Amino acid sequence: MVELNARRYLGSDDWRLPNRRELRSLISMQTRRPALPTDHPFQNVFSGWYWSSTTAAIAPAHAWYLHMEGGRMFYGGKDQAFLLWPVRGKGRLPWTGQRHCYDEKGAPCPCADTGQDAEWSMGTPWPRPRFIPHDDGIEDRLTGLIWWPSGDLTANPVTWGQALAATRALNTNYDKPCWRLPNINELESLVDADRYSPAVPEDSPFHHLRDVYWSSTTSMFEPDWAWALYLDSGAVGVGRKDLAVYHVWPVRDGDG
Repeated sequence: MVELNARRYLGSDDWRLPNRRELRSLISMQTRRPALPTDHPFQNVFSGWYWSSTTAAIAPAHAWYLHMEGGRMFYGGKDQAFLLWPVRGKGRLPWTGQRHCYDEKGAPCPCADTGQDAEWSMGTPWPRPRFIPHDDGIEDRLTGLIWWPSGDLTANPVTWGQALAATRALNTNYDKPCWRLPNINELESLVDADRYSPAVPEDSPFHHLRDVYWSSTTSMFEPDWAWALYLDSGAVGVGRKDLAVYHVWPVRDGDG
């Protein structure tokens, strides 16, 4: 980034490494190789890993990266070599929550001039308080979504089909269907990139949180798999739909 800015690449000197939410915002869940919208104007896109500026709180010697082949987001050692996709501007995405900076060995370090996520703190600030309890759920004032208070609706891991069915069953006591299995972006919106096990804001009032959750989003890379959120770390991956391996956390649209 220093070199790009020194020569004012494309007339600008404020290029930086995108944070994890900015990088994920490029992804289309309907495409693969690359997982970008079909009408995208980008050139020289590789089906490989791209770095973000966000440290993995669960392993600070690692940072979040995105695989452009299908859209998975995991973390890799900062001493490894992966691709860069610079960004500039503020955008309209929510803040990631990351408040601290770490060097390549995972030791805390001052944020000034590192280019890390916590130095820039880009994104929409979180409201305070962010979460408000309602009679039948907890509202996230950042997104307007209302989440089931317990992060373990079925009490055990289930298949993807069972997750969808269990969520639909909640609606028997309502005049119209409202509870549903969240899509993968709704699940990821809960992640606080400064925390792990679970990777949710410290003051969140949820209980019985588990390690991995099904989303309602099918993986277009392999349609017999669906997207899942690894809440222990904040990773975004996939799971085979016929395996009873993940948990269920329903959501509904806010009343407003």
